[in-house]
Amino acid sequence: QQQQQQAQTQVGVQQIPEQVRKFLGHLYRNLLSNNVNDLSYNYDNQFIRLSEKYFAKSAWPEPQYVAALVGDDGIFLTLYRELYYRHIYARLHPTLEVRFRSFENYCDLFNYILNSNGPLELELPNQWLWDIVDEFIYQFQSFCTHRSRLSKRSEEEIALLKANPQVWNTYSVLNVLYSLIQKSNINQQLLAAQQGGDVVEAAGEFGSRALYKMLGYFSIVGLVRVHCMLGDYTLALQTLENIDLNNNRGLFTRVTSCHVTVYYYVGFAYLMLGRYADATQAFVHILTFVTRTKHYHQRAHQFDSVNKKAEQMYALLAIAVSLCPVRVDEMIHTTLREKYGEQQHKLQRGGEEALEVLSELFLYACPKFIIPNPPNYDDVASEPMEPQEFQLKIFVREAKLQLVVPTLRSFLKLYTTMSLDQLSSFLDIDSNELRNQLMVYKQRYRQVKWTGNADLLAGEVVPTTDLDFALQQDMIYIAESRVGRRYADWFIRNTNKLQDIINTLESRQKASIANAGTQSEEVA
Repeated sequence: QQQQQQAQTQVGVQQIPEQVRKFLGHLYRNLLSNNVNDLSYNYDNQFIRLSEKYFAKSAWPEPQYVAALVGDDGIFLTLYRELYYRHIYARLHPTLEVRFRSFENYCDLFNYILNSNGPLELELPNQWLWDIVDEFIYQFQSFCTHRSRLSKRSEEEIALLKANPQVWNTYSVLNVLYSLIQKSNINQQLLAAQQGGDVVEAAGEFGSRALYKMLGYFSIVGLVRVHCMLGDYTLALQTLENIDLNNNRGLFTRVTSCHVTVYYYVGFAYLMLGRYADATQAFVHILTFVTRTKHYHQRAHQFDSVNKKAEQMYALLAIAVSLCPVRVDEMIHTTLREKYGEQQHKLQRGGEEALEVLSELFLYACPKFIIPNPPNYDDVASEPMEPQEFQLKIFVREAKLQLVVPTLRSFLKLYTTMSLDQLSSFLDIDSNELRNQLMVYKQRYRQVKWTGNADLLAGEVVPTTDLDFALQQDMIYIAESRVGRRYADWFIRNTNKLQDIINTLESRQKASIANAGTQSEEVA
């Protein structure tokens, strides 16, 4: 039987394409020598290219065959299996068995990192470390969604799920993230850096190694995502208390997808907490960054995920700006109007149509929420409410009150004084009801706004709109504070556009002259 297995392994190894065997050999040698630069090239470029060429619709070679190429090296095979299962999740449909095995592999990887006697002599590129944490959370979310839909599961699958409650258990996932944070002393390091203390001393034996430091840091961002998926937005923002979002050289900026993820979940948490001005600020900041750097990331393997997140953030920004109208960067405003101008107009009008648009945008752009506890496997018929629908109900209940703001504002900004009866006739509502709505507007346009310190939940109560009014008996007195337009930005942007057009025309002219010269030579 052993000889049969060896023969089967030899056949399996021979079926691996030569180029893939060479890649695995290079990856193994670079991992042994901790050559981070070459590992980064292997991971960011070669792995993606080979996946497209040989494994677009199939899995990478079985780990048991790869083991024969690398002398059965334990840590290399654990990392390879992480890539192997991640590829199946991305390109194929993972079976329940694959989901179980992938979880076991993550347990092996994190146990190896966390339970060693001393710091591991292992170095991986930041992008790979981020992707490990990010994929771990994605597979957890995917499993929770898969598990909760019992009507689509077979009896065998339900029996397997019932017998293995520890697999992708919420407590286990949170335990891994908190353990990585604790092992690396990353919060102590960040605090020491902010207060001018000794970062090396705060890091300790493990935290001074890049592997532990970056895994701990990325686990903080991962926790923000998990807390948002669970619907705890206050805890999500509290988790970032030691990360300075004003620091343009913060560790989160080293990996573009991590940078985008931080601001996406911060903005979404603010949106769900009713702090629409802060949500707008977060989305505008990161969308400006993505817009200005997209040319540099088009070839990167993370480009698609960053682009998708950016599209979702434009939808969330359309909601935030409609519920709390504030001035945004003109470049972002133009793009937003192109993408969601019609929806914004409907939101401004209010009514049932506005609620439909609100729901549609929210469901498209919100994170994938989860139910943390397993369902009742003995009662397949009674499926719980979809977590997306539950979070939507919470959001719409709050947003309904806020929808008063854009509707009233669109009328009030046209006048300096007007009577209550006049406005009620425009809106076709009773004057007493209008008086109530004006009081709601007055209360709603003042929000807690983040002041830029470390605590994302703290802030000052400030007016968030440029339109204020006073109600004296039956007369409304309106005051609008106008912000001067930034002409310099407009001229610079349009000058650059003009220069691009001139460059394009010149290149076309040169090409046509060259073609004409070639044709004349052929005629001669």
